[in-house]
Amino acid sequence: MKVYTVSDLHADYPENMDWVLSLNSSEYKSDIVILAGDISHDLNDLVQVFNSLTGKFKAVHFVPGNHELWIEDDHYDCSLKKFKAVQSLSNELGIQTNVCHYGKLSVVPMFSWYDFSFGEPDRYLNRAWRDFRACQWPAHLENSKDINNYFLKLNQDKLTVRNELVISYSHFLPRIDVMPSYIPESRRKVYPILGSESLGKQVKILKPDIHIYGHSHVNQSIKIEDIQYVNNAYAYPSENRISRKQLHCVLDLNA
Repeated sequence: MKVYTVSDLHADYPENMDWVLSLNSSEYKSDIVILAGDISHDLNDLVQVFNSLTGKFKAVHFVPGNHELWIEDDHYDCSLKKFKAVQSLSNELGIQTNVCHYGKLSVVPMFSWYDFSFGEPDRYLNRAWRDFRACQWPAHLENSKDINNYFLKLNQDKLTVRNELVISYSHFLPRIDVMPSYIPESRRKVYPILGSESLGKQVKILKPDIHIYGHSHVNQSIKIEDIQYVNNAYAYPSENRISRKQLHCVLDLNA
């Protein structure tokens, strides 16, 4: 069995959806794939992607990203309701959203949001970041830290998972130093909304061999404190230089 990953499919772009649908229908039957969020804000796209991949892989693992929680163009009035709807839809279609064990391997999903622990958003980001308009939260989640804490609480029971091999995955970044040093200062304005140091603390408690994340659209594979951090974003059609545009194998149990 091999473990593949891809994030940020953004299947609302026709060329991205075409790639998903064109994946070989027999090559991956013994393998699993981890989808680290941002497939689409449109539930119809989610259904199409999930139905395609469940027919091609032994198992499909998924954690929602921020795009899945946008409510601008659908009938939900709350992003938390949308999150629960996405989880229900995933379960109905046979998508794995809980801890799964494959012999000596355990796969652990981790929910989160961003909490500005990577920096405070400037005026530009406050105006430009679509989540601030496309997401709506219940009154008890007053700010991004509250939102993040809500999702982190869903991870608490998973932090004691132990096995010979553990792979965890989240949409958001668990630490900012996974970002490559070559990113220019002008592009670092988005760092405040990339992830959460509190998520990183949970990852350290879990101590996975590999942690997969998405969101940044910047391909990465870096080992920090004995954990291999991997991002394999398909990304937007125009983002060819920073993304692989293909599945990435993070573990081969046959080797």
